[in-house]
Amino acid sequence: MMRRLALLASALALTVARGQVAIESVTRVTESPERFGRTDFVVIARGTWDDPFRASDARLDLRLRSPSGAVVTVPGYFESGASGQESVWHVRYAASEAGTYGGVALLGTKAGNASSQPFEFTVAPSSRRGFLRADGPWVFRFDNGEAFRGIGENLCWESRSNDDSRFFKSLQQSSRFTYDYMLGALSSDGGTFTRIWMCPWNLPLEWRKVSEDTNRYRDDPGHFNRSAIARMDQLVETLESSGIYAMLTLETHGALLGGEWDTSNYNARNGGPCRTPAEFFTNEEARRQFKDRLRYLVARWGYSPNIGAWEFFNEVDNAMYGQKPERIPDAVVAAWHAEMSVYLKAIDPYKHLVTTSVSHRDVEGMNRIASMDFSQKHIYKRTEAIPSTLRSYVEKEGKPYVIGEFGYEWDWSKNFMEFAPEMDNDFKQGLWLGLFSPTPVLPMSWWWEFFDERKMTPYLRAVRLIDERMLSAGKGHFVEVGASAVGARTLAVRCGASTFVYVYNPGGAPFEGDLTVAAQGATTASCFEPEGRTWRTTAVRAGDGINVILPALRVASEQCMIIEVQ
Repeated sequence: MMRRLALLASALALTVARGQVAIESVTRVTESPERFGRTDFVVIARGTWDDPFRASDARLDLRLRSPSGAVVTVPGYFESGASGQESVWHVRYAASEAGTYGGVALLGTKAGNASSQPFEFTVAPSSRRGFLRADGPWVFRFDNGEAFRGIGENLCWESRSNDDSRFFKSLQQSSRFTYDYMLGALSSDGGTFTRIWMCPWNLPLEWRKVSEDTNRYRDDPGHFNRSAIARMDQLVETLESSGIYAMLTLETHGALLGGEWDTSNYNARNGGPCRTPAEFFTNEEARRQFKDRLRYLVARWGYSPNIGAWEFFNEVDNAMYGQKPERIPDAVVAAWHAEMSVYLKAIDPYKHLVTTSVSHRDVEGMNRIASMDFSQKHIYKRTEAIPSTLRSYVEKEGKPYVIGEFGYEWDWSKNFMEFAPEMDNDFKQGLWLGLFSPTPVLPMSWWWEFFDERKMTPYLRAVRLIDERMLSAGKGHFVEVGASAVGARTLAVRCGASTFVYVYNPGGAPFEGDLTVAAQGATTASCFEPEGRTWRTTAVRAGDGINVILPALRVASEQCMIIEVQ
């Protein structure tokens, strides 16, 4: 135990006029650090502050020099102690290189600064893939170069104790809908990606008063809600054990509207800095407060590659247009996103992907912010528009685009059982339309409890199977090509030596006809039926020198078929 908790550095103590500031010890807790694995440090320090969660009052960092010579600053977070007395700080770090690191711990307070003696530690190689990076419109890539396309659904919150659904209240209050169950099911059903909210009833990190709709969290007068911190620690561990990557949504549009704004820590009536929701974006103290939250997020959970992306807002346009008498201007919201994304990139040593989302109204200038890695919007009641929407934004903005939510219906006051087959079919086709369109994360359905009850999520296994064949064939490179079949909808992409075709029969009679594909020189075709995940071969004949023809293809009504032509 003494070796495991070996003291790596003693501290230099600096005495200043307003009190003593010192780092007394730096201890590496992790015995055998590995590349991209979590390495924990405990720092014992002394300093004076009003609030140790405010970076302007107190901030602790590790300043490291990597084996290649790169300098990395890793933020730490306050764990316990009191101003002017001994305090405990934690640092969680995921090293991006194997080899020997050197560094110091730095403490900055209003009363002065302190630095530890230099220390070293060695990081062993590992087979971990690293963090996700943007790489064109079709894929993300891990640090090791492996291509990734996210497949999954929204799992934005766990079950509430008092859900507001008219028809599915008992379902959505079911105790089974915890992250332990939902992430495990998503993983076993072939999913790799999800989206999770921070809000008054789920992971309410910056809410002193939590929603009355949850008994999972407790009100907390502190700077950050301790019940949310504890659950977030558990969530990250569950993401890692299940192999799921999450887009963590930090604010929802509701946070600036109605009852949620009434209980917000940013509202002046609750001791916050803002008299109006618009001031959340413009008030200097509010912006500083949000940056302190970003710093804490990075310090406590940024080490995990399974935090796939930070998403600033869910549907920020709804927050803008929901104000009275006037909406919040586009320029104000775009400027806030530019400032926050630049700050987040500067303090995040892992450079996680950064994004935000709108419902259906674009915010002028926001999609062009260079420090935002990809853009998003949500599509309901028009799933067939997914391919054209993705292509349009990729061509216009020149960066990846994601459909963060989609669905046959958005109105939770309706009884989905009256059109459940249509909901199911829409769930399936949205995934395929995304797989054959330029996006690094396939469109993610809403209504996770409903689809779990309908036993729809195992369908992801079929999509995952084709996704893996595409990535293997093309090493993450996709080229859209032509395909046509009279009476059916088609999309096609070339991945290496294989051309993959999506054929969908929109309804009525079974489709039977010829499929023409731009796959010159192809000689074989394998047809995949997703419902049973079965394959069969079919004939291929030469066409006009550019195309090949698959004759007499049959696809049942409202069903699809995936064809790999080689």
